[in-house]
Parts: sequence; structure tokens; C-alpha cells
Amino acid sequence: MHYHLIGICGTAMASLAGMLQARGHKVTGSDQNVYPPMSTQLEELGIEVLTGYAAENADIGADCTVVGNAISRGNPELEEVLNRKLFYRSQAEIVKEEFIRGRRSLVIAGTHGKTTTTSIATWVAEVGGLDPSFLVGGIVQNFGASFRVTDSDFFVIEGDEYDTAYFDKKPKFMHYLPEIAIVNNVEFDHADIYRDLQEIKFQFSRLMNLVPSNGRLIVGVDSPVAREVLDEMSGKLHTNIETFGTSDDAKWQARYIDFSGDVTRFTVFKDGHSWGEFETNLIGEFNVRNCLAVIIAADAWGISKEKMQDAFHKFKSVKRRVEIRGIERGVTVIDDFAHHPTAVEETLKALKTKYKDKRLIAVFEPRSWSSRLAVFQEPYTKAFSYADYVVIAGVYNTSKASELGKVLDVGELVEDIKLQGKPAMSFPDADSIVEHLAPELKDGDVVAIMSNGGFGGIHEKVLDVLKS
Repeated sequence: MHYHLIGICGTAMASLAGMLQARGHKVTGSDQNVYPPMSTQLEELGIEVLTGYAAENADIGADCTVVGNAISRGNPELEEVLNRKLFYRSQAEIVKEEFIRGRRSLVIAGTHGKTTTTSIATWVAEVGGLDPSFLVGGIVQNFGASFRVTDSDFFVIEGDEYDTAYFDKKPKFMHYLPEIAIVNNVEFDHADIYRDLQEIKFQFSRLMNLVPSNGRLIVGVDSPVAREVLDEMSGKLHTNIETFGTSDDAKWQARYIDFSGDVTRFTVFKDGHSWGEFETNLIGEFNVRNCLAVIIAADAWGISKEKMQDAFHKFKSVKRRVEIRGIERGVTVIDDFAHHPTAVEETLKALKTKYKDKRLIAVFEPRSWSSRLAVFQEPYTKAFSYADYVVIAGVYNTSKASELGKVLDVGELVEDIKLQGKPAMSFPDADSIVEHLAPELKDGDVVAIMSNGGFGGIHEKVLDVLKS
């Protein structure tokens, strides 16, 4: 078949494009926001990408048009597809029917840590000999790709709670047929589509209810809201429930967590008894939880502890997840996808632990829908408490964000952070931030740049200035 993907440069859509091509289908696509790493991946695959959306793109002759969840009514290309009554589907529907149905599916969900946990699970399954197909919302560095298609019965996928398409407002994860579902944590997010925390909780309860009786539901009970959802579903779930975390009442616990060396060490307890000792190159308590969730899933799929540890040793992390982009003149430049205040705080906390004697400079772009809105105004003040120096960019596309509600007040946020007794300031864009930071940076500084978008290529701009 010939599939044409509208919005092909989204992380899930670009991965689907590669998967369909691997299956022997012809794939084309269109998008107006084209930037690495997905644009690079598509280029390497030789997939034709039309720049911009246009009615005439419907002339490309596709058998099926896949409509990305960022595409809404009024998009000229989508309108032409509808006017011509062409066959169209969502990304999640195609993944389900082409790649998951009939296979053993591990779905990793949660407000934070989905991409990293899915990447760890994929690599553990690979080292464990399962040869899994996978779809991840980022580039898994062990594979150099965000997807793979194999003939194996095992499929590992990141379960996004964002809605599926303009014509299907269910979360994507409702399509993924989990044999095993991991729910790492639950918090309010996606203020553009969910009104409140109650709506988010409802969607995660629906995911929990999908897991079959011969499957596993793995829930992180360090997250108070994930615990609430599980408690509210008590007696309604017909599957095997595994709880995990550092909490005393979790069935699976991470204890004796040690960040003092070059690696993070921890001991796993199951039902109060020591089950195994592990170490990981990843930093932060949140990554210990991510690894623990994967250990439970891997055990359910028959992977040995030795294989799990071997995989942890060789795991290379994920692009844009605490990724060191370069070190110039003693300054370490880190790229991270964090945008929710909890993720920002956990990332900075982990970096402060790793680089405890160095100055930590946080550079943040409010770019996701929720981060652009005032809904997180107060939590962001606390989120930067582990940084020594804070720079906030102007809110991305404020005019669009203001259509949804009150926009984040960056000036107020900066003033509130200053009250913590640290330098904080705001600049409108990447270039003005680089211009300000360049003379400020000195040997030993760690610059954590956080955004869920391209952020004007700021990472390379900082490194280039340091080189020169």
C-alpha cells in the first residue's frame, strides 16, 4: 500500500513512517515543522517529505492517509482528504492493526518517563533474546532509531495519554492492546485537551481496565495519583497487579539506592524479601523507578536477572533525555525534553546530584501546551530550586496559547525564582539567551537546556560560541 502521513515529523508519526516502509509499503508525508532528530531519520530512510500542508498534496495517490494528532480541521490538506472522501486513519489505529494485533504487547504509560522506560524495556527485551519490535517517542541510542519491526511475538511501545486524532479523542494508549501495562505515575498535564486531573485519572483507569487476566498491570505507587486511580479501580480489575516504588507498601521496592559512585546502585525487594541487586548508568531516583518497572515486566516475560543487569550496563539512554550534547572549554551542555514542572525538578535534582560541586545553569523554554499556560505558574517556581542560575525563554507562540487560557507569566516566574536568592532572568529567544550566556559561562559549568521542541538550535549555538 501507499501510506501518506499528514504531520509526518511528529515523533510517533516519523516512527510509523519507518515501520510501514520496513513492512514494504510506500510512504510519503507532509509537515510544516521539520527539525532533527525526526527529520534526520526520515531523510536517512529516503522518505519523501513535502514541506507545508496543501490541498494538492492529496494528489499524491495514497491508498490510506494517516492523520497525525497535531492536525486539526481547517488544515488545507486534511480538508481536501475529507472533501474527496479519501480513506484515512489515525497513527494509533495503523500501529494496532499493522503491528500489534496478535502479538504480546508491553505498553509503557505515565505522565513522566515514558520514553526512557520504553527504551530501557526495549533494550532489556533485546538482550534477553526476545528480538522485540518497538515504537518509542525518541531515538533509542542502542538502536539508533525510534522503531524496529521484527518477526518476533513481542512488541514494546510507548503509551501516550494524548488524544489520538481530531476524530478520535481517546488516548493513543487505548489502541495498543497491552498484555503488560506499566503506569509509572499520573499527574495533571495536557491542559489543551484535559480540563482537570479527574479527566486524566479517568483515562488511566481505562488503560488499567484493558489489561487481560493473563497479563500484568504494573503501577508506580510512589505517585499519589497513580495510587488513587488503582485504589478507585479496586475490585474492578481482572488482571495480575504489581505495585512498585520506594514506598514501604509497594510489592516491588527499590531500596539502598546509592548515587555516590560512577553508577547508580539499588537493591530490589519483592514482597519484603531481597530479590536482586542492580546498577545503572542513569542518574536520579526517577530512573531507578523506571528500571524497577522494567525489571518487573522483564521478569514476567521470563528474562533472567543476569540478562537484565547486562542490558542496564550496556544501555546508552535516549536522545534528548539528559543527553550531553558537548563539552567545550570545560562547560557541559545538556539537552533534555523536560517540560512538565515535576520533570524539570527531577531532572535538575538528578543533575545536581551528579555534578554536585559545579554550577548548574537551567535554561527553559515554555513550549508544550501546558507549560505555556498559567496552570503551572506556581509549580514552576519550585521546579527550578535545584538550579544555581535560571534563564527562562519567552513563551512559544503566545498568540496560539492564549486561545486556550491565561498564558504563563514569565516575568512573574523570574521574580519568584529570584526570591530563592539566585540569579534568574528571561530573554525572548535562543539567540538573545546565547548572547547573554556566552560571557557568563566558565570552566566547570553545567548548562541544562530543557524544551520539548527545537528551541532555535540553542544547544549547538552555545557550543559554537564556546568553541570560538
